Amino acid sequence: MKKTFKLLISLLIPQLAGGIGSFFTVGSVKDWYPVLVKHSLNPPAWIFGPVWTTLFILMGYALYLVWKDNSGKSKRLAYSAFGIQMVLNTFWSIIFFGLHSPGGAFIEIIFLLLAILATIIAFYKISKPAAWLLVPYITWVSFAMYLNYSIYVLN
Repeated sequence: MKKTFKLLISLLIPQLAGGIGSFFTVGSVKDWYPVLVKHSLNPPAWIFGPVWTTLFILMGYALYLVWKDNSGKSKRLAYSAFGIQMVLNTFWSIIFFGLHSPGGAFIEIIFLLLAILATIIAFYKISKPAAWLLVPYITWVSFAMYLNYSIYVLN
């Protein structure tokens, strides 16, 4: 039962962060975002929901692997890094979609990328599989940073 509880909480945390971010995203996706000039590599809008849902599940499972680790290694840095990158992930949606600020969001996403990298490094010291589960996330956010910059420049 204890492992099941840890798994559910671990999966729930990123989904909650995503839910908060989507609160600021929904309205802008309907009226503001469609009229922006975007790079030709920008995926269709429908792809973002499934991708982010998958990434949040991977993040949650990675957190679970770290949480259930019984090696005795300190997890304080790993939890802190994870929490910081979750907050920054949410703030990106607020800045980009809520405030309609691609420039501000671009600056913020640089910090998000660094926080994800710190999380991967901290997780790697505790659970290598947990760290590897975050590779799709950092890859997607790197691509998102490129798209964010393109939107900033083109608009």
